[in-house]
Amino acid sequence: MTAREFTFDDLKRILREGAGTDEDVDLDGDILDTEFEALGYESLAMLETGGRIEREFGITLDDDTVTDATTPRALIEAVNALLVPVQVG
Repeated sequence: MTAREFTFDDLKRILREGAGTDEDVDLDGDILDTEFEALGYESLAMLETGGRIEREFGITLDDDTVTDATTPRALIEAVNALLVPVQVG
């Protein structure tokens, strides 16, 4: 069974659908290590984003996971850590 991977494109789509985008921010730019707050996404927008990720990917994200992941890269890594099954050798 192959687990679905949460990608940067998934995150951008979910951010746009749930919280919209600030007209001054280019989500298609090099923003992987830019803090969400600098991109115009406050805590409420991030909790909405987390809820959308949970529903779409069938996982449960702790509120701390969403708030502690301050950049797109950190959130993508946190989500993928829950999606990728542990393989026992």
